[in-house]
Amino acid sequence: MNSERIIRIMAGAFVLISVLLGAPASPLYHSSYWLWLAAFVGLNLFQSGFTRFCPAELILWKLGVKSAGDQAGCATR
Repeated sequence: MNSERIIRIMAGAFVLISVLLGAPASPLYHSSYWLWLAAFVGLNLFQSGFTRFCPAELILWKLGVKSAGDQAGCATR
């Protein structure tokens, strides 16, 4: 699994969890402050689309996870 795919999975999970914990209509509601996490993740995704800077990607690279272009035999679209 490459870093781009892991980041998408992580971002989606963080948004879903924060909405579940922050939305008053949710059965898992804890506090509306959890919605700030969803906003932070969305803002980070937005800025990384323009700047290509993503802190999570740097961490994954240091852990040895390859990016999509680094994997041999990877089909390009």
